[in-house]
Amino acid sequence: MLSIAVSIGEIFWSLAYRGRLGPPTGPRAADRSLGGFVRFWSLQVEPVQSPGWKALMVSQRGLSGRAERKPEKAVMATKPKLHYPNGRGRMESVRWVLAAAGVEFDEEFLETKEQLQKLQDGNHLLFQQVPMVEIDGMKLVQTRSILHYIADKHHLFGKDLKERTLIDMYVEGTLDLLELLIMHPFLKPDDQQKEVANMAQKAIIRYFPVFEKVLRGHGQRFLVGNQLSLADIILLQTILALEEKIPNILSAFPHLQEYTVKISNIPTIKKFLEPGSKKKPPPDDIYVRTVYNIFMP
Repeated sequence: MLSIAVSIGEIFWSLAYRGRLGPPTGPRAADRSLGGFVRFWSLQVEPVQSPGWKALMVSQRGLSGRAERKPEKAVMATKPKLHYPNGRGRMESVRWVLAAAGVEFDEEFLETKEQLQKLQDGNHLLFQQVPMVEIDGMKLVQTRSILHYIADKHHLFGKDLKERTLIDMYVEGTLDLLELLIMHPFLKPDDQQKEVANMAQKAIIRYFPVFEKVLRGHGQRFLVGNQLSLADIILLQTILALEEKIPNILSAFPHLQEYTVKISNIPTIKKFLEPGSKKKPPPDDIYVRTVYNIFMP
């Protein structure tokens, strides 16, 4: 009597690579590697005396003594595609996070109202707005949701609930300051210089003292935990953008000065800061006119 016991290991992550399931997220995502989820198949057969059965087993196992199976086709990862005008705006933070994670991405720049209308008519924009990022078979909108997904996927969102909450809190505060920079080029010329003074005041009085205290308090390289996070990336982006307008903005914050140098020299970020990267320059009149032409009624 032939007794065959077949043990099939976990294939969860293999299915994820085929696009049937989303990528693992959460605090234990780093432990879920392909090798950890895909087990080999074991086929155990009790000895059989019949020559016919022996011949069948040999044909199934092959000369190596193991059951043969066809090799799986390699799955090519698709680069994320970013849909936005050719400028910073709210998409720049997404570019920063992808670059910091070492992820290459493509961009499809919006230049006309018709391009935006095509996306809207094709039900590609959940709330009829950009930024929109095509990633992992999804069309993600809403800047914070996009940032959270990318950060969580690439282990930039803390190791547990406490760290994620701290990261989220720091990011939300920094984005409030960054929003002033995003809107600045669309102000009337007479109001722009006044807004620079307002930004400087808020940064120096409200925001930077918080991060200076955090860095001084724990003496670590990063804002949260012992590795780079979304909070570090967004803060560095905001500091460097402010320094373009107010070069001495960090003069009263020595820990932030040291922190800025260290984070800027992380290899993936350093590469993004070099000329020729997909980092966008400060907004100019062409960018402002393009945005008005696309979005104004």
